[in-house]
Amino acid sequence: MRIHLLADQLISQIAAGEVVERPASALKELLENSLDAGSTDIQVSLLQGGIKQLRVVDNGAGVAKEDLALALTRHATSKISSLEDLESVASLGFRGEALASIASISRTQLLSRQVASKHAWRIAAEGSEISMIEPAALDAGTMIEVTDLYFNTPARRKFLKTEATEFGHCEEAFNRVALSRPDVSFMLQHNGRALSRFAVGQPERRFTDVLGNEFAAESFSVDESSAGLRLWGMAARPTFNRNTRDTQYVYVNGRFVRDKLIAHAIRQAYQDVLHHDRHPAFVLFLELDPALVDVNVHPAKTEVRFRDAQAIHRFIFHSLHKALATPTGASNAVTASQAVRNPFGYAPSNTPYPSYQSQINLSANAPSSFYQTMFGTSANVGSERQYENNESVTQSQPDDFPPNNFSPNNFSPNNFPLGFAVAQIHGVYVLAQNVQGLVVVDMHAAHERIMYEKLKNALDSKSVSMQPLLLPVSFNADKLEVATVQEALASGDASLQQLGFDIAILSPTTLAVRAVPAMLQEADAVTLARDVLRDLREYGASRALTERRNELLGTMACHAAVRANRSLTIPEMNALLRDMEATERSGQCNHGRPTWFQVSMSDLDKMFMRGQ
Repeated sequence: MRIHLLADQLISQIAAGEVVERPASALKELLENSLDAGSTDIQVSLLQGGIKQLRVVDNGAGVAKEDLALALTRHATSKISSLEDLESVASLGFRGEALASIASISRTQLLSRQVASKHAWRIAAEGSEISMIEPAALDAGTMIEVTDLYFNTPARRKFLKTEATEFGHCEEAFNRVALSRPDVSFMLQHNGRALSRFAVGQPERRFTDVLGNEFAAESFSVDESSAGLRLWGMAARPTFNRNTRDTQYVYVNGRFVRDKLIAHAIRQAYQDVLHHDRHPAFVLFLELDPALVDVNVHPAKTEVRFRDAQAIHRFIFHSLHKALATPTGASNAVTASQAVRNPFGYAPSNTPYPSYQSQINLSANAPSSFYQTMFGTSANVGSERQYENNESVTQSQPDDFPPNNFSPNNFSPNNFPLGFAVAQIHGVYVLAQNVQGLVVVDMHAAHERIMYEKLKNALDSKSVSMQPLLLPVSFNADKLEVATVQEALASGDASLQQLGFDIAILSPTTLAVRAVPAMLQEADAVTLARDVLRDLREYGASRALTERRNELLGTMACHAAVRANRSLTIPEMNALLRDMEATERSGQCNHGRPTWFQVSMSDLDKMFMRGQ
């Protein structure tokens, strides 16, 4: 067969197969054209999920009469005119093929009127046939009506799904565009019924209108700038997660994209705080010089290529990582050095606690001198007599204790956002009272996060101090464990020392732990040693300290954290709360599970039907 040129109509239909996958694809192209025209109000009307008809009406700049025919011609555009323009595209559309592709597989009519024109003009296309231009009635702007999509390519039409499915895709395309431009009002109708109306407003208002109140309530704002880059928008807290990626929206210079590099950076930022295979929710906008990003790499323009991909990845990761690292409660939370000294290894403190704490029966004896130091009260305040049946009775308090004018609300929530402990439930949960109401803390998960962050910071600063054991702990080891230590010692590898361990070989079947990380001295030395050796054996020293570092430290932190069924004193519980307030990402343990929940007074009132 001889080589020959394809007909223009066939070329357009081939292009349509790439650009117009379904009605939602056509809608997306038309909406982007409206935005490029400077529209501030866009109305969309669909019939039968967009299969029968989709219409877009805007109040943009409009198309001149003499340009109407070109608007339906392939590779005709007002967006770019040179290679330099293509290398720094600032508009959403630029190839000049979307309208031509749509017109080649549907019955399309285009009406447009510029502000300075006395009336509108109309042109229509049915497959390869284009009508004459004729006068029409229309307010300033443009209306494009696409009817009977794929009427002349029946094989392609068979691939379309049900009306409900196609409408779902159209609605998602509509929402993506609406999210990107809160300065533009949008309206969506389906089969004559108005479904969505988005008024012009602040970005947060638009995010709430499109994604719902729950997303807005569980999200935090992001706005970081550096070296000509800006990342802004809203990202959901790790506890508001999804089993799919259906609430993930990323825009590069206003263009919705699905970019693997950006997705990886976001996933890495959430890695420490997201549970297993769950997915985060976010609406994020990346802004940069258009010359630094290539948008001409995919027919649907949903993929991009960055000139300096590593810099973009680092910027996005650090911006989100920083936002997610805000300590629990408020930015004014006390520092780690203010935590009370206790069996967890916290530093000394001069932080005062409310005097009402000493009125609560403690679950274990605490030195009365502690309360005298903390509250300035007599030594017998809060002291207990412990009985054989483990019940305790608090001695009576002085007449002037607590002060008559005392109220928990006197203490600034900015300083103590998690409040103060009042009880412990089944050795698992700590109950605390703050200004909002009740705080419930999973003590193991919370302490695990605290230890994990301390380990990470110490390893990053190369300051993991060893704690020599008074008596080395020996244990029976298998051949692989012994070989791992032997190889590390023979090669001069300092990986064990970097992690704070000193492990010696006593015999072909026995190892001895002579030192452990100082902050983990209360943990089981043998269990920790086995975990470290397993990771070094399976992943190698360098990988265990880089790629697998966080998983390894997470395992160490889990073993070191206070265990369930451990009775804590009120001072210990308060010390835990204070360290949570000072620890990054303390709202989740390093497995992504929540560490605490707030139950407001209004929530409690509803439970007990107060005021009803």
